Amino acid sequence: MIQPPFLKQGDKVAIVSTARKISKAELKFAVDKLKEWGLDIVFGDHLFEEHNQFAGNDEMRTSDFQKALNNDAVKAIICARGGYGTVRIIDMIDFSMFQTSPKWIVGYSDVTALHSHISSNYDVQTIHGTMPINFETNTKEALILLKKALFGEELSYTISRHKLNRNGSCEGELIGGNLSILYSLIGSPSDIDTAGKILFLEDLDEYLYHVDRMMQNLKRSGKLSNLAGLIVGALSNMNDNIVPFGKTAEEIILEAVTDYNYPVCFGFPFGHIDDNRAIIVNKKANLLVSSSVKLIYEKQ
Repeated sequence: MIQPPFLKQGDKVAIVSTARKISKAELKFAVDKLKEWGLDIVFGDHLFEEHNQFAGNDEMRTSDFQKALNNDAVKAIICARGGYGTVRIIDMIDFSMFQTSPKWIVGYSDVTALHSHISSNYDVQTIHGTMPINFETNTKEALILLKKALFGEELSYTISRHKLNRNGSCEGELIGGNLSILYSLIGSPSDIDTAGKILFLEDLDEYLYHVDRMMQNLKRSGKLSNLAGLIVGALSNMNDNIVPFGKTAEEIILEAVTDYNYPVCFGFPFGHIDDNRAIIVNKKANLLVSSSVKLIYEKQ
């Protein structure tokens, strides 16, 4: 797995939006914070365009991402926000220069489409982490850990035990992101290979029966059978029908992996929450689930 060069002070980073529209005012806090880290910020040419709900039409969003991808002076691309739209442009992007000169791609939620596509086709590490639209409400820890991930400082996590956890230890590359996006990519060129990996999942504003549908799909398609381990983050603002489904989102996920013996942990701090901590996608880590949960990246 290829690790892009870590950032250093003075490096140039690009902010683009592959999905929903955004205003300059919504980015002010994040831009100030990134400058505080010693980074030079450039905006995509069409970043503040509006095309219905999108940050410009598909061609504009593709152009911004492609220009940043091909610019050797840009050392990282940070997606401004999620929403919806990345899957509409993923097949329009030419990753040939990225293969020879990889750089960090950062984001979560809808940006899972980029993480998955890059993992499946180019074996390059990316960062599942908070985005500029969220910086102002993020916890101090979330921002510190994103900076550490970008600058190559040591990352490790210890969190308290969740009552649904399943004990055990494993090692493997981390793969995953937003459950709904992963589900939507199955059978496409951006579909992920989960065998021997530690899968991490999060989601927002889904009906419980749909969480069950997605987990049954992952199970039936073989995505859950050969995992090294499973990490479940925030399952935020879940919805139920008038007739209750009868299980929480966490219980639905646990039921879907009942037939397997790998360690499972819940309540990991990432996803659609203020304490959205960075995870390096495609990087090998050790997971220990016992009286507490420890996730430690292998040193390279």
